[in-house]
Amino acid sequence: MDPSHLFYQAGPALPEVSHAKGVYLWDETGRQYLDGCSGAISCNLGHGRNDIREAMLAQLDRVAFTYRTQFENAPAVALAKALVGFTQQQLEKVFFVSSGSEAVESALKLARQYFVARGEPQRRRFVSLRPSYHGSTLGALGVTGYQPLEAPFRDIAIGSLKVAGPDFYRHDDTDDGRHVARVLADTRAAIEAAGPDTIAAFVLEPVGGASTGARKLDRSYLAGIRALCDEFGCLLILDEVLTGIGRTGTWFAYQHYGVTPDLLSTAKGLGAGYYPVGAVLSRADIVETVMASGGFQHGHTYAGNPLACATGLAVVEAIEREKILDNVAARGRQLAAGLEALKARFPWVGDVRGLGLLWGVELVADAASKAPFPAEQNRFARITALAREEGLLIYPRRTLDGIAGDHFLITPPLTIDAADTAELLTRLERAMQRFDREVPAATPMNATTL
Repeated sequence: MDPSHLFYQAGPALPEVSHAKGVYLWDETGRQYLDGCSGAISCNLGHGRNDIREAMLAQLDRVAFTYRTQFENAPAVALAKALVGFTQQQLEKVFFVSSGSEAVESALKLARQYFVARGEPQRRRFVSLRPSYHGSTLGALGVTGYQPLEAPFRDIAIGSLKVAGPDFYRHDDTDDGRHVARVLADTRAAIEAAGPDTIAAFVLEPVGGASTGARKLDRSYLAGIRALCDEFGCLLILDEVLTGIGRTGTWFAYQHYGVTPDLLSTAKGLGAGYYPVGAVLSRADIVETVMASGGFQHGHTYAGNPLACATGLAVVEAIEREKILDNVAARGRQLAAGLEALKARFPWVGDVRGLGLLWGVELVADAASKAPFPAEQNRFARITALAREEGLLIYPRRTLDGIAGDHFLITPPLTIDAADTAELLTRLERAMQRFDREVPAATPMNATTL
């Protein structure tokens, strides 16, 4: 094969994909892989679905692209109505985009323009968590808290005020309630020091993604953040690029917590890997204020195009028709039980956490101290390579702000059945057994120095 002209991240040469069906992919040599991470937590309905294909072909036969300032299109109208319905009309306006980074970027710009329109131009800052991930465009990167991604661009990105979120695995408070109270108090102090009237919005993921290994928040923390936003007059933006469209067992993860955002970003699972599509959902009054000021000064060429929206509409209709959210709940329980059983067997599994079909497994060199493996050992990459050799795709990252710590995500398609979930756990167990034989060579890192 001729050398490729492509470049992405550094790393070993990858096999060329041949085809895929259901929760499996095959490379050009015929080797099979179970998609234990839905690609990049996006192929939520698995591969090769005829219903999605037929919907896309039908739209291609009508019109693939129109520009939003020239025509309205029926798939966009219908998909917007469906998304609003999934929020129980709590968020009533929709702006379509093509990716998660664009969705977050659009929410930031909408929040900013809202306050300019209200005569509060001093509200130009955003608050976000460290660690976190919100995208790779400069605006979204500015609210991301993950040092390796930030470092090359820190002097040109508009950074946010970064605060710590709750960490129910590593905290040393006397109990979770006191931990949440302390984190909220620290957050209040940081906002007050920065100037509450300079804050446009607080941005966070209701369940962490790749940068935290599915680190969970809780109802009291989110209620506390909602209360701070209300008190200080800023907006709450929930980044559900990864968690939305059923990944956690509800249409949006915030619905587990009883807290409603002002703006919400979603993508990934909305197109389910079949076509890029994302969205910003907003309270109606925010949009009305911006539109009255002359319109939203923002847009992308492919925003709301018919093919993208027809694909997204077919995805959400399949989720409803096949009661896939029920499957997420059932398979989530099965996966949680299997991962907890593996944790009991392997002492270097420090924590298993997640919701629905979004699960993170954190690796530690010492279970008692929760000390991570030395960063230079790249244990997250090693276990991912072993899993691949066993025919399982998982999603790895570093846990501790991208500097150290190791975790991987298990996030299979929402359509996975009981037999394939058991097969996923079997392949993971084989990889973990091989990894276990290498662990004695590790030297724990002192977690207190991070």
